[in-house]
Amino acid sequence: MKLENIRIILTGAASGIGRAVLAELAAYPVYIIAVDRDQENLVASCRETSTSIGSVNAVIDFYVCDLSQEAEVDCLFDYAVAEMGGVDLFIANAGFAYYEKLDSADWMHLERIYQVNVFSPIYAAVKMQELNGNRSYKVVMTASGMGLVALPGYAIYSSTKAALDRFAEGYRLELDDPSTLTLVYPIGTKTHFFDAANAAPQPWPTQTAVTVAQAIIHGILHDTPTIYPSRTFRAFLNLDRYLPFMRRIEQRLEKRRFDAWLTQQA
Repeated sequence: MKLENIRIILTGAASGIGRAVLAELAAYPVYIIAVDRDQENLVASCRETSTSIGSVNAVIDFYVCDLSQEAEVDCLFDYAVAEMGGVDLFIANAGFAYYEKLDSADWMHLERIYQVNVFSPIYAAVKMQELNGNRSYKVVMTASGMGLVALPGYAIYSSTKAALDRFAEGYRLELDDPSTLTLVYPIGTKTHFFDAANAAPQPWPTQTAVTVAQAIIHGILHDTPTIYPSRTFRAFLNLDRYLPFMRRIEQRLEKRRFDAWLTQQA
């Protein structure tokens, strides 16, 4: 997909990977609606990006909404159609994690993360198909390396990202153009993401938000169906096919870190 004169919705744009993606997109002549529920940081992100791009033709608007609510996602699409005339690229980046020991049943706890991490991006993907019909468009979803290799403390989060991975495999079989849907599999990214997840330790290895954002832009430009920003993680996945004990080693190392974290919380 060419990043020229297209209309984009980017969620989770107030911080982390989303903020870095916004900065990368701003280098192109596009119309962007940056979305987040954190109005203060979203406005700051948009202003910072607009200031840095100078005379570039990117137009950046912002929209505050709670993506866990169906009605608010519908209103976002209505706003985009009213302001831009349509949506060519939807980047479903918003999401969050719990870092915790599962020792009590809490339905609302489960529902909240599934609404944001699973229901919202899948709903948006189908909305994009309804909106565009036979027109060319693209949906990019931020999954996670933990959707492929689960880690202790992230059982629920890993399950939400695995759900996106399985959805993508099935949904692509239904699409006339499978490249319409792209999934991104970041590893531990140096942002405030882990601070928000109960001050969790960052899994190893790590990467920067800029690295992920640049990989996403490259993948969009080349219609890549799956994006692995970390070469180390991609090599790990290849080795895991033949040496499955490597997965167990990584998981055991993270289990030690999880146990140490639990001790600190006690």
